[in-house]
Amino acid sequence: MSPDYIKQQFLRAAAVRYVWSFLGLPYRWGGDDPVGGFDCSGLIVEVLQGVGLLLHGTDMTANGFYLRYSAHVVTKGYAGCLVFWFNPDNLATHVEMMIDDFHTIGASGGGSATTSSEAAAQANAYIKMRPLGYRGQNYKICDPFLGGV
Repeated sequence: MSPDYIKQQFLRAAAVRYVWSFLGLPYRWGGDDPVGGFDCSGLIVEVLQGVGLLLHGTDMTANGFYLRYSAHVVTKGYAGCLVFWFNPDNLATHVEMMIDDFHTIGASGGGSATTSSEAAAQANAYIKMRPLGYRGQNYKICDPFLGGV
């Protein structure tokens, strides 16, 4: 095995452990930290920055992540992959991270009105683990660890 492959696998495992650590925290529209809460892309920014895959200060939407990693689409997902769901205009509107071959963790259940912990509790909006197809089958999977880390 090459040193790059070993590093890739180490960072992938670290990212999955890190995303697990946020399970149960509240969803917050525009959120990007564990104190105030995360939205879907804020959670992924935090995880990928935490393992060194994104530079500090990077801020992306779900569609921005998809555009960044669309060259690394895979047909079957596995731990560390990102799953993107799309609207009818083919824009990625939601992103989560796979933790194994069949499950994801992501910030969901909220929307633009979910701006506080109280609103998140009322909307049942928090960081959740779900089976891969729970939001429907209109998704694509990308591996952000391909192409060098």
